[in-house]
Amino acid sequence: MPTNFSALAEKLATAVAVPVTPFAHGSVDLDAHAALLRRMVDGGITVVTPNGNTGEFYTLTPDERQALVDNTVKAVGADADVLAGVGLDLPGATEAARQARDAGASMVMVHELAHPFVSPQGWLGYLRTIADAVPELGVVLYVRSTRVGAEELRRLGELCPNVIGVKYAVPDPMRFAGMVQDAGAERFVWLAGLAEMHAPSFWTWGARGFTSGIANVDPTVPLNLLNALRAGDSPAVAAIWRGVRAFEELRAADGSADNVAVVKEALAQLNLGQRDVRPPSRLLPQAKREEVARALEALRSS
Repeated sequence: MPTNFSALAEKLATAVAVPVTPFAHGSVDLDAHAALLRRMVDGGITVVTPNGNTGEFYTLTPDERQALVDNTVKAVGADADVLAGVGLDLPGATEAARQARDAGASMVMVHELAHPFVSPQGWLGYLRTIADAVPELGVVLYVRSTRVGAEELRRLGELCPNVIGVKYAVPDPMRFAGMVQDAGAERFVWLAGLAEMHAPSFWTWGARGFTSGIANVDPTVPLNLLNALRAGDSPAVAAIWRGVRAFEELRAADGSADNVAVVKEALAQLNLGQRDVRPPSRLLPQAKREEVARALEALRSS
């Protein structure tokens, strides 16, 4: 049966949770991963992204990434759509997309290219090859670079009907506004890829969803923000934004060096997970752990 991409796009317009990858003694802890996912989904999350950046995608082996997709599909069942992260070399990304399809994922998110030399045309070819390999799946582009322009996005949308969304993570609302206008406001579902802190400004210019790492800690926070944005409730949006600010600023500090470690530290303080991260991330020093504790207090108030 052909995929109904319009229906899939509607599902994507939400708070998309990016789960951390729990480790135990250096290995992926699939039981802890499943428990984390169920907590999110039982809290109302309807789209999850295994193998996202918050999931330490670049530290995982291909076998671990596939195990996480399989585990996610099993854990969430019919209660959420799985948007599996793929990327790196083109043959590997293409194969990972096919494996995600076979596992039961409904969408894949293609990571920003980790390559020192990226031409816009080469980027277009890379994405088109992956999208064409899985015509049954919805494809979401993760855009973090200003090297990718509206013309490339518009052209990819013309060539690949299954490219349904753009996770935009360039911290420039005006550039985002131009991209939405020039690439197609209605052609793609636009997601604020820099989470809750940027969701309100991006929403003004056409985002209809956003990604969330805070969903690991408390799934009600992103869902409350989503509902406030949809309702146009500016005071509620502002209150939630103030509540998440300290936590998200810790994640973004120093070029996002402790992005994942902050989330895992919060989970550890709440007795919901372990602190373990893989290099090049680090365990937080005591002073930073105390900052996380204070940020959690502010987050609870949101």
